[in-house]
Amino acid sequence: MIEAFKAILITGGAGFIGSHVVRQMVNKYPNTQIVNLDALTYAGNLNNLADIANAPNYTFVQGDIIDPRIVKALFDQYQFDGVLHLAAESHVDNSIKSPLGFAQTNVMGTLNLLEAARNQWSDNYLDKRFYHISTDEVFGSLGKEGAFTEETAYDPRSPYSASKAASDHFVRAYFHTYDLPVLLSNCSNNYGPGQYPEKLIPLFIKNIIENKSLPVYGKGENIRDWLYVEDHVEAIDLILHQGEIGETYAIGGNNELKNIDIVFKLIEITDRLLKRPEGTSKSLISFVTDRLGHDYRYAIDTSKIKDKLGWEPKTSFELGLEETIKHYLKKILI
Repeated sequence: MIEAFKAILITGGAGFIGSHVVRQMVNKYPNTQIVNLDALTYAGNLNNLADIANAPNYTFVQGDIIDPRIVKALFDQYQFDGVLHLAAESHVDNSIKSPLGFAQTNVMGTLNLLEAARNQWSDNYLDKRFYHISTDEVFGSLGKEGAFTEETAYDPRSPYSASKAASDHFVRAYFHTYDLPVLLSNCSNNYGPGQYPEKLIPLFIKNIIENKSLPVYGKGENIRDWLYVEDHVEAIDLILHQGEIGETYAIGGNNELKNIDIVFKLIEITDRLLKRPEGTSKSLISFVTDRLGHDYRYAIDTSKIKDKLGWEPKTSFELGLEETIKHYLKKILI
């Protein structure tokens, strides 16, 4: 257990999950210097962090983790004792179109961070942590029964999940080879305020508001587990400070739903908040050719993190979804 860090590097801190992590760390740990390294690609948005932009313990640096010189310079300047690595290319559809960029950022970028940490900390690993945040997609696809655990064999099915699997393996390799004090977690699908509208929930909220088509892959029967982003942030905070070195933690929301049921729920809540007649937006649904290699089902067994660290998701899906929709309504309709 580490009570407090002196300086933490957060990569991808202008992204969806990253911005929520940055805010929590800046506000909760005022004596810890938080450095946010983000390339500000299309999904990064500093407006997500406007409320803490001038905090005395916060610094933003625009830069790319694929450039080892930037990474090394930051380690030299701030002498980080903690790393929260969230920077990643993460859209499966984009990985199918352009897999090389995913390998570059997700694999080589992770290696640059690992090397910088290893070289900076080589004489003293005491009270240091390198925490790599990953995805449940590395485990492949489930059938109708069962759930992923920390012991599930890797079976990535897309260029995105393959790149994340490779980065996970490198993190573990640095633990076993160099004794680097690493932590890992694999999470289910996140949702909540501030997500770039390319993933199912924010995209469909935006399209419902704007009366645009809702393109559902296949028959909409693929199943995902949904985790509210603020619950995920609490788990990340807990793992960073109390997780056991070398261990992996599976983080899920215990909300398994078919994609089509998500769409119906989005329509129900958004139409109600817009004071439209019930079911108005159902006519926007269109079924399109399924994604290549589309995994059927993801589910996570969260027993380990509950038993070891006392964490479990607090936000009901209904409440989390309504808060998310209200965020986008305010943002789009202003």
